[in-house]
Amino acid sequence: MSLDKKFVKAFNELSELEENLAPDIMLKLYAYYKQAVLGNTFSFEGEVDVRNAFKFNAWAQLNGMTEENAKKQYIKLVNNILNNQIK
Repeated sequence: MSLDKKFVKAFNELSELEENLAPDIMLKLYAYYKQAVLGNTFSFEGEVDVRNAFKFNAWAQLNGMTEENAKKQYIKLVNNILNNQIK
């Protein structure tokens, strides 16, 4: 299975998860997803508030990470989340 297909599969599986995830995990997922999809084209949209500032900062910390590596890290994190949910 290609990396792109694995990435989409991980996204879909995570979207079906009904459990609430810890805020730090959500930030990591957000950052990896944004880096995987948009790369280093940082932009800030929406209301300027603390939540959006944390999200932007998490993404900006991945500056320089390739889209491919971000997809791999996203998939790895999703798999860890799903494996821990099952146990």
